[in-house]
Amino acid sequence: MSDLPNINPEAFAEIDAARLGNPNARPPKILLLYGSLRERSYSRLVVEEAARLLTAYGAETHIYNPAGLPLPDGAEADHPKVAELRELASWCDGMVWCSPERHGAMSGIMKAQIDWIPLSIGAVRPTQGKTLAVMQVCGGSQSFNAVNQLRVLGRWMRMLTIPNQSSVAKAFLEFDDDGRMKPSAYYQRIVDVVEELMKFTYLVQGREAYLVDRYSERVESAAELSARVNQKNI
Repeated sequence: MSDLPNINPEAFAEIDAARLGNPNARPPKILLLYGSLRERSYSRLVVEEAARLLTAYGAETHIYNPAGLPLPDGAEADHPKVAELRELASWCDGMVWCSPERHGAMSGIMKAQIDWIPLSIGAVRPTQGKTLAVMQVCGGSQSFNAVNQLRVLGRWMRMLTIPNQSSVAKAFLEFDDDGRMKPSAYYQRIVDVVEELMKFTYLVQGREAYLVDRYSERVESAAELSARVNQKNI
């Protein structure tokens, strides 16, 4: 594990405990989104570090490249970049969102990706009941505006957003020339977030439908079924 500084060996045992506690557990599939198209995008570099950690912990990861994604409503849903994003949203068990903070908010690129993921595609709800970890990078002093906004969006998308989060201040100082994050308290927090995401994802797997079951939706479904039956009997 020399490629992953400051990783806690005990975390593997803790994650295994979460996995073994769920008979439905399998290697989690995690989709990672970042919010900048810069050549040296610090939100992308953070996501790449998170993906390395997730892979080390046994997850299958995919980092989505937002380059070429049209603005919401600027293209049809069958646009190749939109279709790719939606397929990945359905494929995954959980997500990592990392945005730069710009003018006190998440970036437009980050928001556009989330806006292209619908609450439902036919009878499928691609985000409901899935886990989510939120992170941000800052050009100056540490802030939490972007992660707070991402939490609101995660709740709106009916995702289970984990309690831990990461905010990397003065991100331009935290990476070496090869784009690897230097050992630091910020890196340790990212390790914390990834570990927690793995645990929550293992705990949730196979139980998503139970966790998001709603009385109001059961009533609505029963009413629709009754109306169909009555219509058929007319």
